[in-house]
Amino acid sequence: MLELLYIHWNADPVMFHLGDFGLRWYSFGFLFAFVFGYMILVRMFKMQKVDVKYADSLVVYMFLAVLVGARLGHCLFYEPGYYLTSEHWWEIIIPISNGHFTGYQGLASHGAACGILIALWLFYKRKHINTWWVLDRICIIVALGGAFIRFGNFMNSEIWGYETTVPWGVIFERDASAGPNPRHPTQLYESICYLLLFAVSMTIFYKKKGNLHNGRLFGWWLIALFMIRILLEFTKVRTVDLGNSFFSMGQWLSVPFVLMGATLVVLSYKGVLHEGIYTEK
Repeated sequence: MLELLYIHWNADPVMFHLGDFGLRWYSFGFLFAFVFGYMILVRMFKMQKVDVKYADSLVVYMFLAVLVGARLGHCLFYEPGYYLTSEHWWEIIIPISNGHFTGYQGLASHGAACGILIALWLFYKRKHINTWWVLDRICIIVALGGAFIRFGNFMNSEIWGYETTVPWGVIFERDASAGPNPRHPTQLYESICYLLLFAVSMTIFYKKKGNLHNGRLFGWWLIALFMIRILLEFTKVRTVDLGNSFFSMGQWLSVPFVLMGATLVVLSYKGVLHEGIYTEK
């Protein structure tokens, strides 16, 4: 009787086709997150009377940072044996394999996080907007983006979990390597958790009318996001063999971000982080 509740999943990863071009759900989620995120960011800037031109520049920095950082993160952390070879290194930049355009299907959230931090440092050097002030707002949007991207992973029938007997288990029919048994839909677990994190962060932001202690929301957000990642990784099939390691690659990469978040929270309460929106040129 329980088997009747299992979800047989065989969705087309391509949202629609226009000739040889096909827009994938994953790509749509990625782009939608940036468009919707930009709209939210503009409202935040206007609320605190910050010139919207800074939001325009910031979104460009974020788009490039996420794309480059996530791609490099996947290639270097998860598939270095393939990409760091003389035959395939160029596929990191130009995703063409065996004469076919494969798209940037390998994207790692930890790489995106590193890319964002680097991009924000460059943004600060050029625009002199307090980095902690920016991070307290950007993190809210990133949580929303993560929710859309993980839903895209579900539509792609990728990054699934271990086999399970829970009634909401999913049988991923499109990927033969997933086998015939139901598995944890870890993509949906993460997507739902990130949506909740987005909702909580937005509530805090608007409840305080944007008047936050710089770095504090971002610190708590780092702890919450990467603790979610660490916990949910226990349901996810490992993509990198680390032998008998208790933690997976994704979990080990999450630990520094949790520690960074805890450090920021402590520094914020001690009043060490610079307050205000602008810094001196």
